[in-house]
Amino acid sequence: MNKTDKFEKDILQAYENGELVSSTPTKESKDLFKAAAQATSLKDRRVNIRLSSPDLLDIQARAMEEGVPYQTLIASVLHKFVSGRLVEKKPRLTNNSSRDE
Repeated sequence: MNKTDKFEKDILQAYENGELVSSTPTKESKDLFKAAAQATSLKDRRVNIRLSSPDLLDIQARAMEEGVPYQTLIASVLHKFVSGRLVEKKPRLTNNSSRDE
């Protein structure tokens, strides 16, 4: 059996203490996920872009937090932007990019 790290031990402890609960997605959230999946699955064009290393690292970290591949996250953000559904929020991660907010 593999040794567990501190993060895994914290999760296990929270589960054993009853602090983690499983929730069933609502019909509304299922519909949103379905629409997002359909919109992003219609990929018939390829685009290449150049990003700064710090921006790419931030994107990859955010994607890891969300549990999706970073390219999927980029496509999702662009889709939300062009469909007018992008809502700006304060970043949760430390901003490594060189530009000011």
